[in-house]
Amino acid sequence: MRTCAESFQGYILRSLGRDYGERLLPRGLDITYCDQLFLIGSGMIWNIYFAFMAVVLAFSLATLLALGKFSNNLFLRKPASWFIFLFRGSPLFIQFFFFYSLFVLLPRQGIEINLLFTTITADTGALRTATVGGLVVLTLNTAAYTAELFYGALRSIPKGDLEAADAYGLSGFTKFRRIVWPTMMRLAWPSYTNEVIFLFHSTTLVFLSAFPARQQSGEALYYARYFVDQTFNPFVSFPIVAGYFIVATLLIIWLFSWGNRYLNRHLPQAMRPRIRFKPQYLR
Repeated sequence: MRTCAESFQGYILRSLGRDYGERLLPRGLDITYCDQLFLIGSGMIWNIYFAFMAVVLAFSLATLLALGKFSNNLFLRKPASWFIFLFRGSPLFIQFFFFYSLFVLLPRQGIEINLLFTTITADTGALRTATVGGLVVLTLNTAAYTAELFYGALRSIPKGDLEAADAYGLSGFTKFRRIVWPTMMRLAWPSYTNEVIFLFHSTTLVFLSAFPARQQSGEALYYARYFVDQTFNPFVSFPIVAGYFIVATLLIIWLFSWGNRYLNRHLPQAMRPRIRFKPQYLR
């Protein structure tokens, strides 16, 4: 029977691959509480990776989509609106299966991109892995939801702020950088916090979808399901996963509360909106 110290050493980085811990996962009667605690905790590395990278990559894309949907230009407004509608209207789980099938159909040797003066071969093999392909799907999905939030915030910007900017002679990018974008972020921030929390929870779908887990490397729920299959007891591993996600959710709320205070630092203390933890059962 392993001690907790041995379980920590053997499994705390096991989700990164067999080279970072025990080659084989614990089985049957050899499974201890510490094995489950540390191996599931190791899987949280992937949940954090997917959530952090998707938020970073989707933020700029969501801003562009929101501006495109808000634009009077038909050629900008229609593509942005359809992108948002398609990714918000279809289930995320289906999107994982669709894009994995699409990535599998790509040429294995890569795609050649002709730039006239040279030809670049883009490797497509990585898209069939959860590390890259799953991240692409999460990024596109959360970009659509975030863009809709930003679009609503753009429509809610007080006209007086825009008229004041015009009166001061601000126009173009200067007006957007100093008036439109800060106001948009301030109005959308509480709802954006909920979207980030929901995205973090959605990372549990990556390894449950078509994207394969290589070398038994998966996220927290992947290992929780493995332990349930081995022990036939769901009342240990699943509560451990829930506990990790509750702690991570509280950390996200704390971080975004700091961002909310920064965005509203110009307002009196009594008028600053607060971000509170409210479980969201329906998206």
